[in-house]
Amino acid sequence: MSSSSLLLSSNCCLVTKNGFPRFRPNQLDKSSVFMSSISVGCRIADVDDYKPTNAFLFPGQGAQAVGMGAEAQKVPAAAELYKRANEIMGFDLLDVCISGPKEKLDSTVLSQPAIYVTSLAAVEILRAREGGQQIIDSVDVACGLSLGEYTALAFAGAFSFDDGLKLVKLRGEAMQDAADAAKSAMVSIIGLDSDKVQKLCDAANEEVDEANKVQIANFLCPGNYAVSGGVKGIEAVEAKAKSFKARMTVRLAVAGAFHTSFMNPAVSRLEATLGATEIRTPRIPVISNVDAQPHADPDTIKKILATQVTSPVQWETTIKTLLTKGLKKSYELGPGKVIAGVVKRMDRGAEIENIGA
Repeated sequence: MSSSSLLLSSNCCLVTKNGFPRFRPNQLDKSSVFMSSISVGCRIADVDDYKPTNAFLFPGQGAQAVGMGAEAQKVPAAAELYKRANEIMGFDLLDVCISGPKEKLDSTVLSQPAIYVTSLAAVEILRAREGGQQIIDSVDVACGLSLGEYTALAFAGAFSFDDGLKLVKLRGEAMQDAADAAKSAMVSIIGLDSDKVQKLCDAANEEVDEANKVQIANFLCPGNYAVSGGVKGIEAVEAKAKSFKARMTVRLAVAGAFHTSFMNPAVSRLEATLGATEIRTPRIPVISNVDAQPHADPDTIKKILATQVTSPVQWETTIKTLLTKGLKKSYELGPGKVIAGVVKRMDRGAEIENIGA
């Protein structure tokens, strides 16, 4: 482990009543929150009685934009993440982030690593500003939208920045290959509640064969749900949407039907890589997209990450739970402001700040 890593002795962590390790402040190396090493003795059974106060929220695929990463070059610790990423990726990822072209950055194999790195660079940008470290220290829960779950786990010390990037790189490649194996797509349905979107899917499924079935793949927020499935099924959804009183549909610029069984070929590849990756108990709760619950057991986290690509994203439940449990403030770290918009849609009075890079 490098000198920039957290250096923690075997008795360094305190375990709170909710089962997640908390560190004594004087034993933290503030320069590298992503590289924490947590002792095996801190492994605790899964729990869900966490009490959120301040949350870090990390974006998923689709948040990327040409030019991201430029601001990060002004902060040495953030710029260093891109240098390490370039070594791991084997090419100049920063150049793609800053210069594009957009079509290249939008590809699944590149956008996922790019967002992961840029989001963690945003943490370093926050750390460098006055009072930033105090904000980071106050964060007691993290979550991320789909890909963002990996970023949240890296921030929480479940794995190193380098290992997380290798996982995300493999995830993007595996999802792209799975998408290439079948004609599939995703579409956002705007203006309907989840029950009506489900009925819309049912109606579309009556008109297509098994290979083109559709389902809700992302429960983003009230009035905005993404549907995934075969291309013919997606076209049927688009054709029927107005008759179900949807305000609009938006075909998503993704490779295929993410978060459905169309991604099954990616699961075994993820399982193999996750099995060879050291995953530790997160130092704070990280909420899973699969069941909207935090998990402290490393083996459980590995299983969830492997199946996450085929499971619907429970983002609406995640945010609703955080707000219900008393969340006071949240920060969206990384490119775009999609998450801030979702949080505000669910609670106009919610306090959320965007930290870009």
